[in-house]
Amino acid sequence: MAEPSAATQSPSVSSSSSGAEPSVPGGGSPGSCPALGAKSCGSSCAVHDLIFWRDVKKTGFVFGTTLIMLLSLAAFSVISVISYLILALLSVTISFRVYKSVIQAVQKSEEGHPFKAYLDVDITLSSEAFHNYVNAAMVRINRALKLIIRLFLVEDLVDSLKLAVFMWLMTYVGAVFNGITLLILAELLIFSVPIVYEKYKTQIDHYVGIARDQTKSIVEKIQAKLPGIAKKKAE
Repeated sequence: MAEPSAATQSPSVSSSSSGAEPSVPGGGSPGSCPALGAKSCGSSCAVHDLIFWRDVKKTGFVFGTTLIMLLSLAAFSVISVISYLILALLSVTISFRVYKSVIQAVQKSEEGHPFKAYLDVDITLSSEAFHNYVNAAMVRINRALKLIIRLFLVEDLVDSLKLAVFMWLMTYVGAVFNGITLLILAELLIFSVPIVYEKYKTQIDHYVGIARDQTKSIVEKIQAKLPGIAKKKAE
């Protein structure tokens, strides 16, 4: 009878002696990328680390570059912004190419083209990868079309009313902000809200839970008063 008890105790002993950190809901250690599986945790983890400022220099570069581009689009036309960006990039690459050529001529070295390592990189898109991207895009498009049909043909009256209220609110937003301004605000929120939420997660979750409960109770009251909804739920 002693053998079963030893067998049952062995997992706890091995787990405690391994020194593994306690698991966090959603997987991973605190502040790490959510565990989405080894296969899916690629670009999603990179985006997660980017918006949570894991690498300050990298996030600062991406945030600053995109913000400057959006501000430029707000002040100038798209054609002008793209043309200036291409001219700036060409100015840097041509200047560096000429500089390296002069240095090689003075030092009589044969280092070759300064961008040879980048020129040799294979950037061709295989047919298999192309079909994978197309299939993934088609899945998303089909889901979006199905959702649009559900909302506009009023499969669920509450969901359609939610869309109507949201679009009504967006008319007031559109009267104050244009598309570029909304993109600028969206970028500021993307690079600020996640890190603030990570820092004050407990307090924010508390108030969000209260607001969710209040919203749920209001929706339930509306569903109870709307004709046909209560009967549908009872069935």
